Amino acid sequence: MLKKNTVLKAIILPTILFVIACGGNKENRQDGDVQVSEYPILTIEPRSTTLNSNYPATIEGQQNIEIRPKIEGFIEHIYVDEGATVKEGQALFRINAPQYEQEKRSAEAAVKIAEAAVNTAQMEVNKVQPLVEKNIISRYQLESAQFNLESQKAQLAQARANLVNASTNVGYTLITSPANGVVGTLPYKIGSLVSSNTPQPLTTVSNITNIYAYFSINEKQMLEISGRETDEAARNSLANIPEVSLILANGSRFPHPGKIETTSGLINTATGSISVRATFPNPGNIVRSGSSGVITIPLKVDSAIVIPQKATYEIQGKKFVYQLQDDNTVSSKAITVMDNDDGKFYVVSGGLKAGDKIVMEGLATLRDGLNVQPVAVNADSLFQPVTTKDTVR
Repeated sequence: MLKKNTVLKAIILPTILFVIACGGNKENRQDGDVQVSEYPILTIEPRSTTLNSNYPATIEGQQNIEIRPKIEGFIEHIYVDEGATVKEGQALFRINAPQYEQEKRSAEAAVKIAEAAVNTAQMEVNKVQPLVEKNIISRYQLESAQFNLESQKAQLAQARANLVNASTNVGYTLITSPANGVVGTLPYKIGSLVSSNTPQPLTTVSNITNIYAYFSINEKQMLEISGRETDEAARNSLANIPEVSLILANGSRFPHPGKIETTSGLINTATGSISVRATFPNPGNIVRSGSSGVITIPLKVDSAIVIPQKATYEIQGKKFVYQLQDDNTVSSKAITVMDNDDGKFYVVSGGLKAGDKIVMEGLATLRDGLNVQPVAVNADSLFQPVTTKDTVR
């Protein structure tokens, strides 16, 4: 038994001494040679930037006029095709309605009959009047003749009014364009029976000399875009809003800038948004009514604190950066940023000031109080150009 214990001690004791020696060497390395890692450091400098806020929009023409018949009849002729550009007064459709032609001829004949009756009544008055003056016949006959003349004149006026109505109805057989524009679809073909009660219009003429882009914007954004004046009337003034741009459905930018002209008088309590209309000139009818697009509203910000998004991290919905202290240690700093961003940069509204230094990369390896070796980053190389936010809302 004694021999067995002696063998175990001979094996275990050297092992314990080796472990202790290794641990001691590790501690000596940590105490004697601490490795400080290099981190890129950005010095905050105020700079001017433009925030571009984007909003989905629906596009309509300046006028969208439904063309409907005012009389009943068969479509006899169609003078235009779908998508054609027309001028005001240009013929669009001819409706075959012979009954109105007949009514016009009857009205013309009625006018002639009424005119003859007036002439006859006038002759009667002319014949009776001298006889009454000479007391040959009674004044009653003269008054009766005069009343008959007035009656015939009234009937003539009515006949002429009927002729005007009949002529108007005949005029309705030719349908012309009420404005300059572009012809829409033609759901009815030649031979179709149409009337004023037909469910669909014959076509739609869209006046797209100017186009309207309708979109919604929330109250906070409206105040930011209008300006930060203290006077409420100044904040709500449309004159403070800069010219806006239109991004078409294919991603291209419409070459002509637009202007916000109207906003709804009330804020939608359900969504907290305001309906806005921007007007764009549309030479050449490039954009058609019913299109879709994106409105871009620029907002110039002077002396802005702009930082890369990769220099931030988020905890429970709040954004933080690691700020470099004078002793080359880092500490976390909470910041607030503007809603507008382009996916690359944030515009800081609170938490940082000019001259502060923040860590650009490697945030996952940092902790408060860690000593780092700062490596300065050229800020100008990061912000060329500085234009933030191109995100559709």
